[in-house]
Amino acid sequence: MSSLEKVQNVDIDTGKFKYILIKVHHSPPDGNETSKYIVRGYTWAPFHGDIYDKVAPPIEKDGLDCECVGGGRIIHTPDEKSIQVYGYSQGFGKADHSITCDVLKTKYQDYEIKFSDEGY
Repeated sequence: MSSLEKVQNVDIDTGKFKYILIKVHHSPPDGNETSKYIVRGYTWAPFHGDIYDKVAPPIEKDGLDCECVGGGRIIHTPDEKSIQVYGYSQGFGKADHSITCDVLKTKYQDYEIKFSDEGY
């Protein structure tokens, strides 16, 4: 398993919180870059940048590169098997919520996952 494959696609809390969408990529010497998107969101984070500052260093330590491509907010309600994605990050801009939803579906296949471009 490559170091890129070892990085979990999704790590989010339950409730209402800020999230970021990160592009993780590996650029080997042969030039065949591989990449994937990951979603991270936590209730403890007052700012989107706090999430990136905690998540990026261990990933980069494994020889991968990270770039935050935007953020927003998530309402995760496990009892209803529901995830709502919306809003934006003042620091990183608005994530492409359709990509975020696709990544979330890799872990939460039996959930209703929707996004809106409304709200903050």
